Amino acid sequence: MYPNGQAYLARPDAPEGSTRFPQARLAPISDHRTIYVSGTACCRPDGTWPGVTENSDGTWILDIQQQTAAVLENIDNIIKGATDGKGGIHNLIDAVVYILDMESQYAGMNEEWNKVFKTRESAPARATIGVRELPDARMIVEVKAVAVVDF
Repeated sequence: MYPNGQAYLARPDAPEGSTRFPQARLAPISDHRTIYVSGTACCRPDGTWPGVTENSDGTWILDIQQQTAAVLENIDNIIKGATDGKGGIHNLIDAVVYILDMESQYAGMNEEWNKVFKTRESAPARATIGVRELPDARMIVEVKAVAVVDF
């Protein structure tokens, strides 16, 4: 069993493919705490923005893969901090990914997601939603998540 419980796969014999998430997760039965992670972006506590490069004219180059990797690392750090190191990104049971452009950004976001979650069996349930805008113009991806951590 994975630290985020048991995966439910509607078609367990289906190939992994390019998208790695189960249809549902069953939270582990034990003494655990549920952590609800607010919408999280790539911005670091020190004020840096991985995946954001400012041009000399004040416009930005925004990289979906770098931002996604930073978002997932930020979520890992949030869960570790909230649980005194007892949990991390692999305790996620559910996630909602918000991106600005499904056509041009989904594949890059998903590639970074799959680097963290190697199989559908270990990944949280997930929805990905294309949105018109996010709270800051430098943001092209935001993730809201729920984790379960044994104590």
